[in-house]
Order: sequence, then structure tokens, then C-alpha cells
Amino acid sequence: MQKEILLEILRQNQFTSHFSLDRVSEENASLRLNGKTSSIGFIYRHIGETMNLFGALLGVPTDVKNTTMGQTDTGQGVDVEFSRQLISRGYAGLKDLVENSADEDWLKPVDTPFFGTVTRIRLFVHALFHTSNHAGQISLTLARGSK
Repeated sequence: MQKEILLEILRQNQFTSHFSLDRVSEENASLRLNGKTSSIGFIYRHIGETMNLFGALLGVPTDVKNTTMGQTDTGQGVDVEFSRQLISRGYAGLKDLVENSADEDWLKPVDTPFFGTVTRIRLFVHALFHTSNHAGQISLTLARGSK
């Protein structure tokens, strides 16, 4: 039952976030909420990178490199299709993780550079919350942003 619950949570995150994420395009990737915020393309790329990097902390192999975390937006999000692929890979990696983890694995500790040692389930949930948060930023920027 635990796997089914985690898979449902993952599916819901993907479903809810897609309303924003599926609207990102080459045409709107340069939009910003204001002059001090990152562009939609940068945030979109950041979502893809962090999903894969959080997955790596949970043992999901990745070759994704960080170009956005702690970085300034210098155009990293121009290639929208690449970012879309990163997000797809991130969701697939998390799904595979859920499907191939034993129930008892979720309470095992994992060291993170952000919040110290947490359980695997806390990091998994954080990855999904992080995605939702940035999907909301993208939605707001789509509604109110400018070039």
C-alpha cells in the first residue's frame, strides 16, 4: 500500500504542476515577474535540474549538472526542450525510486547539503514541494510577467 500512496502523491504533483509547466515555451521563456526575478526559462531549467539532483541524493543515478541552484539567471533556460526533458527524467527517476524501494527504506537517513540529515521520505516530499512552488512562480509570471 505504501508504494501506491507514494505513486499517487507523485502523480498528483505531476498533474497539478503540468498546468504551469506545459505552458512554458520558447516564446515566453524570457518573461520575468519583475527586473529582480529569474526568467520563466531559468526557473523551468532549475526545476529539471533540482528534481534530478534531489533524486541523486536518494540514489537515482544522474549526469545532470547544476547550472541554476545558487546561480544568477544568465540565460541558462533558453533551451526549453532540454529543460522539459530534464523534468521528464526527474519524474521518471522519482517514480522508479518509489517502485524499487522497500517500505523500510523511506525512513532511512540521507545527508543533504541543504538541511543536514533527513529521512528519505522528507527529501522526496521536499523535491515535490519544491517543484510545486516553482510551478506557481511560473504560473504567476505567465499571468503578470514581462520581458
